Amino acid sequence: MKRHRYTEEQIIGILKEAEAGVPLADLVRKHGISSASFYAWRKKYGGMEVSDAKKLRALEDENRRLKKLVADLSLDNQMLKELSQKKW
Repeated sequence: MKRHRYTEEQIIGILKEAEAGVPLADLVRKHGISSASFYAWRKKYGGMEVSDAKKLRALEDENRRLKKLVADLSLDNQMLKELSQKKW
C-alpha cells in the first residue's frame, strides 16, 4: 500500500472538515487515513490556520539546524579538551 504524505495545508483542511460536522468514519474513509492519524493531527494542528502551520514548520527546521550545530560544536570542544590533556 502506497503511503501518502499530507502537507500541513491538507491536514488543516481535513481537520476543518471534521469541525464542520463531517462524521469521523466518513472523513477517514474519504481521505484514506487511520483514525489514529486523525487524532495525532488534531493534537498537533488543532485550532491552527495555514499560516500558523507554516510558522511551526519553519521553527521546527530552525530548531533541528541549531541542535545539529550544538552537537557538532560540543564534539569539537570534547576533542580539543582530550588533545590538550595529552602530554606532548
